Amino acid sequence: GGGKESLRPEDSIALVRGPGGAAPIVDMLLSEGRVPWAGHTAKHAMDEVYDAIRQARTALVFVNTRFQAEFAFQELWRLNEESLPIALHHGSLAAEQRRKVEAAMARGELRAVVCTSTLDLGIDWGDVDLVIQLASPKGASRMVQRIGRANHRLDEPSRALFVPANRFEMLECQAAREAIAENRFDGEVSRIGALDVLAQHVMGCACSEPFDLLALYDEVTSAGPYRDLPYEDFEQVVDFVSTGGYALKTYDRFRRIVKTLDGRWTVRNAETAQRHRLNVGAIVSPAMLSVRISMGKGRAGRKIGEVEEGMLEMLDPGDTFVFAGQVWALVAVTGTDVLVSPAANRDPKMPSWGGSKFALSTFLAGRVRELMFDQQHWTVLPADVREWLEAQRDLSLIPPADDLLLETFAHRKRHFLVVYPFEGRLAHTTLAMLLTRRLERLGVGPLGFVCNDYALAVWALKPMEGLDFDDLFAQDMLGDDLEAWLAESFMMKRAFKGCAIVSGLIERRFPGHEKSGRQVTFSTDLIYDVLRRHQPDHLLLRCAREDAATGMIDVARLSQMLARIAGRIRHSPLEHLSPFSVPILLEIGKERSPGDAADMILAQAEEDLIAQALS
Repeated sequence: GGGKESLRPEDSIALVRGPGGAAPIVDMLLSEGRVPWAGHTAKHAMDEVYDAIRQARTALVFVNTRFQAEFAFQELWRLNEESLPIALHHGSLAAEQRRKVEAAMARGELRAVVCTSTLDLGIDWGDVDLVIQLASPKGASRMVQRIGRANHRLDEPSRALFVPANRFEMLECQAAREAIAENRFDGEVSRIGALDVLAQHVMGCACSEPFDLLALYDEVTSAGPYRDLPYEDFEQVVDFVSTGGYALKTYDRFRRIVKTLDGRWTVRNAETAQRHRLNVGAIVSPAMLSVRISMGKGRAGRKIGEVEEGMLEMLDPGDTFVFAGQVWALVAVTGTDVLVSPAANRDPKMPSWGGSKFALSTFLAGRVRELMFDQQHWTVLPADVREWLEAQRDLSLIPPADDLLLETFAHRKRHFLVVYPFEGRLAHTTLAMLLTRRLERLGVGPLGFVCNDYALAVWALKPMEGLDFDDLFAQDMLGDDLEAWLAESFMMKRAFKGCAIVSGLIERRFPGHEKSGRQVTFSTDLIYDVLRRHQPDHLLLRCAREDAATGMIDVARLSQMLARIAGRIRHSPLEHLSPFSVPILLEIGKERSPGDAADMILAQAEEDLIAQALS
């Protein structure tokens, strides 16, 4: 033994509650009394946001993505005729620049900072008296955390201003506002401890002093995330650190710890310990990949740009996507090169990229669905949002909170299936990928899909209203379909690379031997292929699959959703698109119109779609 005891479910805990402070004041900004049908930037409300900053002593303007931060910052400075000191803070800025902004804020020299989650925690600036949330908060707990950045005094209320960017976000903001008023928040999902992180810890312990296997196991399982760790898994982790695993044990470089004469484990030598210390860390930054035109036979031609590797995790070779305003077909990913070929005459399977960094929380999604279905509740919403809901109710339907709405209709010589799970972009993208595989087998000819936090749309060559939707959305799609997709996708290699780096199998840095992103990718891809062939149950392959299932495709949430809707699917066959479908259909064209004409083209498209939806 020797490890500390952790709390068990049966343990009694004395909970002491202190008196609450002043309740926060959360207002909603309605620009000229209207809410746009679609969009993510809240550009329509920037004049009012600037006025709110002018009237505040100091404001924090929170957004959810770097793009939103850059956009809002530029828009506010465009309006900043008074030259108010407004700064920008997000994770992609140089650390020195972020420190300068923080120091200026602490000195009271700034009137506003546009920021992402980088300023969610650990900030205590007494002069902040207003928090502005541009676009939706995605979770009640996150929003309370952000509101808490204002007025760090128990006897004074914190003030916040929601600025919804579209009508679905208006519903989300209203649901969050009510949850905050009721002191009801998102539950925290407990995470099971990752084995690659444990491997790094085992190595760190060995570098510190020789350890006894059973004593370290007791210590590790005293931590909540590892409390249920089987001893066999722990042994496998130690074996991995000592040999690299069965398929790699013949390579001397993977022997990092050795057994002493008294049966304890210690680091192999001083150089191995130094290598470990130089590579400690559990955050792996995404690599940038060069997008190049394929010249055939794996040869790379002209470079047309760079993308983060996460952009490709949902694509298989042959899939089409939009990049730099054009449609391309993915040929292959080789090392850090993405080989593509022009596909100008094909619909992009994924017509848009990006979106919120945060998924809409399960708790808040449920409240949004309840708000939509409860017509008596609509009175708290702006008039144009109420009219939108009424039009959806009359022209299609709004299902009960636990049911799933599907709509089918023809639009511009394509046949659409629009689904409204309200489970977040990540789960929706996974669902769309699996649906298109099933639809291909059913012979309807799916051409592409698009997702946002509230809905997904799939379009095909043939009508889909006659399909058996209960069968199409059966939970078994998370079986063979999911496994086949993961086996083919680039995602698993990306997840494996992260696990290999965190576990210490691959080192990024050593004095005089700094590895480039390309070298790391080549190394991990090679090992990945070896392990898949010779040891498919290897520890790191398990880690990669678990990482992909939780962090990249949200399998757990999708599984819960499929269980919830079993027998509760509401299909609405339509002659044309519905009011709810307008925002998701507008996503299809937003990256196809480069330059200044984009806003004009999309505005006209929005007008056309709205007219059709209300006809």
